[in-house]
Amino acid sequence: MEILSKDRYQEYEDFVSTHRYGGFMQSLSWAKVKDNWGHEVVVARNDDGQIIGAMLVLIRKMPLGASMLYAPRGPVCDYSKPVLADLLEGAKALAQKYHAILFKCDPYVEETEPEKIQNFIDLGFQHTPGAAESETLQRRYNYILPDIGGKTKDEVFASFSQKARYNVRVALKHGVECKVCGKEGLDDWMRLSRLTAQRDNFIDRPKEYCAKMMDAFGENIRLYLCYYQGQAISGAITSQYAGKTCYIFGASDNAHRNVMPNYLMQWEMIQWAIEGGCYLYDFLGIPVNCDPNSPMYGVYEFKKKFNGRVAPYAGEFDYIFRPCLNSMFHTAQNLRRSYYSMRKKRQAKHNVNRG
Repeated sequence: MEILSKDRYQEYEDFVSTHRYGGFMQSLSWAKVKDNWGHEVVVARNDDGQIIGAMLVLIRKMPLGASMLYAPRGPVCDYSKPVLADLLEGAKALAQKYHAILFKCDPYVEETEPEKIQNFIDLGFQHTPGAAESETLQRRYNYILPDIGGKTKDEVFASFSQKARYNVRVALKHGVECKVCGKEGLDDWMRLSRLTAQRDNFIDRPKEYCAKMMDAFGENIRLYLCYYQGQAISGAITSQYAGKTCYIFGASDNAHRNVMPNYLMQWEMIQWAIEGGCYLYDFLGIPVNCDPNSPMYGVYEFKKKFNGRVAPYAGEFDYIFRPCLNSMFHTAQNLRRSYYSMRKKRQAKHNVNRG
């Protein structure tokens, strides 16, 4: 185990950016976005000194001089027990340094991989199978388009459902234009984001946060905007890192949905994934409950038209250092969730009352 000094961070980045289980939230660029958290980098090496496991650990200060350690979509490794054990030693060292209550991680481990899950549990991690969406920091279920590496654009397009292909053509027929924009497009993006947040009852990210993401990731992130009759009607913020192109945020106008801009935009982003040599396109989160009666079913229904598959991630693994304070932390988290749930309900009622 080694806690890397900043002058050796490039070695970490070289490993994570080329590893199959790497992801944009384990990039050092993500630490720049989350600059209200501290961060450290932990690596495990083989006998030849080569990195075989690594993780970016975000450090969140908490009351009473305590902290929480979090490796978003980490660690990055083969999830074998020896490598995980070595990285855990690094988390323990950071826990002493920062008086941590717990270390939390949510790796790219699926529910269908019991041996990997058991490796975490054998090392002392707590895991709740089938945790509710409201109980995890990241969505447990993603929708992915795997195995696009080496395929042509025509081959990938032909793999979509007939409805998705038709809707892409509808957008083109109506003259919808999908553009890659710089920060000059953020005002259009924010208008769409606010409309979407109001319509779907969530809290959107401020303009400064989106600008920070674009600065941090540089050429590895894109702002897509679809224009119809000179007006932006849909948009997305998308990353490309570690062989994955990820649809992070999406937004759309309430008007002109009949010209199907979102289908064209997804196809443009998937083409970027193919051009970038990615092996996977990640639509990111869908509801765990894919029942047609679920209020989020429409999200799943849209994404599944591209004929990918559901990636059912196992969720979070917690290593508890200070049980009593951790219980207090969980109580505070539950109160926070209740507050935001009430806030969403009030906002929804407000939107209905406005007609």
